[in-house]
Amino acid sequence: MTTVIFLRHGLTESTGRLLTGRMPGVHLDSRGLAQAADLAKRLAGIRLSAIVSSPLERCRETVQPIADQTGLPIEIEPGVIECGYGDWTGRDLRHLTKDPLWRILQTHPSSVVFPGAEGESLRAVQYRAVDAVRAWNARLGAKAAWLCCTHADVIRLVLADALGMHLDEFQRLIIDPCSVSIVRYTTTRPFVLRVNDTGGDLASLIEPAARRRSRGSTRPRATP
Repeated sequence: MTTVIFLRHGLTESTGRLLTGRMPGVHLDSRGLAQAADLAKRLAGIRLSAIVSSPLERCRETVQPIADQTGLPIEIEPGVIECGYGDWTGRDLRHLTKDPLWRILQTHPSSVVFPGAEGESLRAVQYRAVDAVRAWNARLGAKAAWLCCTHADVIRLVLADALGMHLDEFQRLIIDPCSVSIVRYTTTRPFVLRVNDTGGDLASLIEPAARRRSRGSTRPRATP
């Protein structure tokens, strides 16, 4: 079983105001930096196999305290980059809600392709993100627990796949800044352990020693 901890990046000055998409130079603000520091403390009890991040600055900055804490490098994965919003990139969300495409995005997102040469379909985003996650699962192995820092829509689309949920229902999932969602992938199907978690203990979700002993294992835990 491979356990993936999906993390949305922390707050930026434009969060909830602009659709920044893949715009360069979007950094965590003071709130986001504080969120990232707090998250590193929450993850301190988990032995991570890898830290994987979207290429965008706000994701890399979110996992930097965790990389500093663990000594692991930040692995950049283009497959979990933000959706290509095309001509919508950088626009004010208040104005976008008046665009006819916005209503379709909320009710029938599987049909949406964002406008412009750089516009991507949500079907394509889900396919590339799920494919990237499963490739990392295969690379790291069945006993790994690894962190994937990415974006709200990407996480919602991956969770929809894990839940067996049609893409048209993915808008029902809420993913807050610096929230954690956890999926355990087995040989038969994924199991969603946590969605949009913003507080509390996480170490208990990653195969604790007590649970292994309760299943009859007497093998001592390896020393780090």
